[in-house]
Amino acid sequence: MSIGDICNREVVLVDRDSSVRDAARLMRAHHVGDLVVAEERDGRRVPIGILTDRDIVIEVIAEDVDVGSVAIGDVMSFKLLTAREEDDTFDTIKLMQTKGVRRLPVVDKQGQLVGIVTIDDLIDLLAETLMDVAGLIAYEQKREERIRP
Repeated sequence: MSIGDICNREVVLVDRDSSVRDAARLMRAHHVGDLVVAEERDGRRVPIGILTDRDIVIEVIAEDVDVGSVAIGDVMSFKLLTAREEDDTFDTIKLMQTKGVRRLPVVDKQGQLVGIVTIDDLIDLLAETLMDVAGLIAYEQKREERIRP
């Protein structure tokens, strides 16, 4: 299964010039812990960074900086790691684990943003898969009981 099959296609976007206060309000309104910072390039939305709720806490609030006076571009993560939508899900999990990231923008072959995958999405997928396996085992046990009295 590819990461494009499970990523969330509804990504909340911002530009680097917006204030951190506006970013926090967007996160609250959309119930998300991250915003993808994107810019237009040749008619495509290309991710250039990510701002997380943790970035706001560590870089702004903990430093007692006025959230209204700081632009997203001042505190966002610039070392953006992305996955391509055709990447294998388990390879993507390993990449996220190796790099220590919980959220990963997903792009197409041209680098345009198509979605985002989070650790929560992956946990849901794995939990669903385990439930399917458990259901298979239960089915086989009941089938065997019927065959062998």
